[in-house]
Amino acid sequence: MPPTFEIVYEDADLLVINKPADLVCHPTKGDVYSSLVSRVRLYLGEGLESHLINRLDRETTGLVLVAKNLASARAWRQIWERREVTKIYLAVVHGTMSQDRGIIDAPLGKDLRSPVAIKDCVLEGGSPAVTEFEVEERWSSDLGDFTRLRVLPRSGRKHQIRIHLSHLGHPIVGDKLYGRDEQIYLAFVEKRMTETQQVQLLLANHALHALELRARCLERDWQFRADPSPEFLTFASPPAAGVR
Repeated sequence: MPPTFEIVYEDADLLVINKPADLVCHPTKGDVYSSLVSRVRLYLGEGLESHLINRLDRETTGLVLVAKNLASARAWRQIWERREVTKIYLAVVHGTMSQDRGIIDAPLGKDLRSPVAIKDCVLEGGSPAVTEFEVEERWSSDLGDFTRLRVLPRSGRKHQIRIHLSHLGHPIVGDKLYGRDEQIYLAFVEKRMTETQQVQLLLANHALHALELRARCLERDWQFRADPSPEFLTFASPPAAGVR
């Protein structure tokens, strides 16, 4: 069956996908196209193996690796667990980031103050989490002030990049949960978002993209890159007169 996703790379052992926005990785109660794993199974065919090596949040786009056999899955999961994989993300955040580069070293844990059960936060005594970032562009427009970042997570905690950038006071554009108003997330999941809330987000999905991945696995050096969507690139490109 033809793929219902963009293939970045494929061989007998590995399938690398550029995941689109608004698609969960793991199967849901929806139809066979409602998750990335379900689409992979349709593409590979009945009875063939597929092992998800990494996952992205529903709205995050970019690189997802799928192993086609157990040996490949074990090898990739081992280097992932040993943090031997370099992952590079693009993010567009609200506000003008003052630092050109920096490292956010802040532990994460459950946000007990939030009505959202899945929400985490920077929490003393939480799980260690480190995120490195570098500014690519700063600009202003009629919509506000923005900064485009290249982000390297040095650990792999849930929602890590989104939480850390929000903690700095620069939430990712379009982030319903870690943005400026978590009530937007509640309205979204309860299917009662107002037009005002949609306008406030600026984007239908948050501006975070898994751009590059580098690793040495199975005695080979690997490097993958997944281009962002045209919608992402349009928003992440400052107007010529506004660059600073």
